[in-house]
Amino acid sequence: MDERQLSFDELQTELTNVEKEAKRRIQDADTLKSLEDVRINYLGKKGVLTQMMQLLGKMPKDMRPKFGERLNELRGKLEAMLQDRHAFLFQEQEKARLQAETIDVTLPGKMPARGGRHPLSIIVEEIENIFIGMGYTVQEGPDVEWDTYNFERLNIPKHHPAREMQDSFYITEEMLLRTHTSPVQVRTMLQMGGKTPVKIICPGTVYRRDTDDATHSHMFTQIEGLLIAPGIRMSDLKGTLLTFARRLFGEETKIRLRPSFFPFTEPSAEVDVTCSQCGGSGCRVCKWTGWLEVLGAGMVHPNVLRQNGYDPEEVSGFAFGLGVERIAMIKYGIDDIRHFYQGDRRFLKQFVAGDRFL
Repeated sequence: MDERQLSFDELQTELTNVEKEAKRRIQDADTLKSLEDVRINYLGKKGVLTQMMQLLGKMPKDMRPKFGERLNELRGKLEAMLQDRHAFLFQEQEKARLQAETIDVTLPGKMPARGGRHPLSIIVEEIENIFIGMGYTVQEGPDVEWDTYNFERLNIPKHHPAREMQDSFYITEEMLLRTHTSPVQVRTMLQMGGKTPVKIICPGTVYRRDTDDATHSHMFTQIEGLLIAPGIRMSDLKGTLLTFARRLFGEETKIRLRPSFFPFTEPSAEVDVTCSQCGGSGCRVCKWTGWLEVLGAGMVHPNVLRQNGYDPEEVSGFAFGLGVERIAMIKYGIDDIRHFYQGDRRFLKQFVAGDRFL
């Protein structure tokens, strides 16, 4: 055998060895990353076959066709093997991913946590329903109010000492966050234009500059009521409040009226109910008196009627106001007003029937 034939045989042997080694490494590749490394090693820009292809230019012309044909054939085989192995490994990878993400639909699901109505909302609706049952309508108004509606038309002119009883959040000299829902009464009287009867309740949030503690809050919920018609007397007020108290706290509830002062009513009274915890016999909740203060009330002051379009010689009326938090604390035995605003589900779920809180 001459040198040229020997050189060609050696190259053929080398190609055979490269083919065997490449096939083995392709079959042994168990990840797409390792398979890509094999491809680069043999078919990349600096790969084995690329380097052997560069030898063609140094070979005798009669050897080039056969060697080039053999190289191209090997490249085609390796590319086909790489493609098949890539498809296989990709399919296996997808199977593993789907297996890992499999959801067992036979397992019991987790029930979503469901909310419930806030205890203050429950009390407000209960009180509204009581008064709606007595023929009242519900009226609402803005939280940001003019001074004239919040104070002046309620017989509380500027610099009146009564303003100190309701330390206010002023936005401008003439605008503030309402300190009570009485402005809704004023707006309703003006809207009625002197017509009767006016028979409304006014629920809503009110604001006063106060130090927050177990029994005080700078923001709280209030419901006020107003009745104006000819011949309304103090006895009508007492009968209305007694009916309200019995429907809210129980038919055995009693009330008592104690003289008090409010600039927009005359006469005025603080209203107590028998303690819902002890029935009036005396306990820690009522401080052993048997009574709990729940609201303020009185006959509408003639000046208030006159300033809002009514003739006090022709009509009269009564008004009352209560704090919803105070009522809820009495009814549910709550000892800290701050519980209503902290959003603690452990507290709130006590007021939801069934399994709505999970």
